[in-house]
Amino acid sequence: MKKQNKTSGNRPVLKRTHRVAFMLNDEERRYLEAYVNRYKVDNVSKFLRDAVMRTVLHQLDEDRPTLFD
Repeated sequence: MKKQNKTSGNRPVLKRTHRVAFMLNDEERRYLEAYVNRYKVDNVSKFLRDAVMRTVLHQLDEDRPTLFD
């Protein structure tokens, strides 16, 4: 029996194999915990990954060359 690739809609699901770690100071940690508790974030890893990638993609979009700069 052939193993099928999982898909999410029309896109293949990409396996996450690269670990990224970062440190927070006490104040940053308190802010993060307060946000997670206030807005009932179920998956903190997904929330942080989405926040980082949203920032990265936004910056890349702003930095791309345009016809009229």
